Amino acid sequence: MNIILKIERTRYIRMQIIKYFILFLILVFSSMIGKFISKRYVYRLQELEEMKNTLNILKNKIKFTYEPIPDIFKEISNNSNKNIGQIFKKAEEKMEKTTADVAWEQAVEETNNNLKEEDKNVLKMLSKLLGQTDTDGQISQIEITENFLEGQIKDAMEAKQKNERLYTRLGTIVGLAIVIVLC
Repeated sequence: MNIILKIERTRYIRMQIIKYFILFLILVFSSMIGKFISKRYVYRLQELEEMKNTLNILKNKIKFTYEPIPDIFKEISNNSNKNIGQIFKKAEEKMEKTTADVAWEQAVEETNNNLKEEDKNVLKMLSKLLGQTDTDGQISQIEITENFLEGQIKDAMEAKQKNERLYTRLGTIVGLAIVIVLC
């Protein structure tokens, strides 16, 4: 009889260890989900700032080097971060089959990144005169797009400050709530 009690006690202890381990994993995963959601705000801000910098490079290349737009896009795609560089790379590839304005618009739409739809709409504005007017017209359109991007950057900064900690904490709190309910 004593042996049966020891076996039952050992099983009970093992089950408790497994239970607490699973509860710990729930807490960790919910915290990670909250952190993941909060990072999207950081990444959006970084991508908008990177896009503003690449547009400045594009403007200077058009203004001073007179290189063809596909060559400029290729160089920018090689020197930019992954998501923003991908937009320029896709646009450069699409320019082999279509015009610069259509290629840019399609590349902005097709590239997976952390930009919101309104950010993409601002970037699509650039396609209106890209490759269709003289250098002054293209430069002025880039400057207009940069000005709109500045507003999007301010919006992204406010959203980051407001939501980054919120989602990090919310993930942890939801995890704790689940753990408490399951205990």
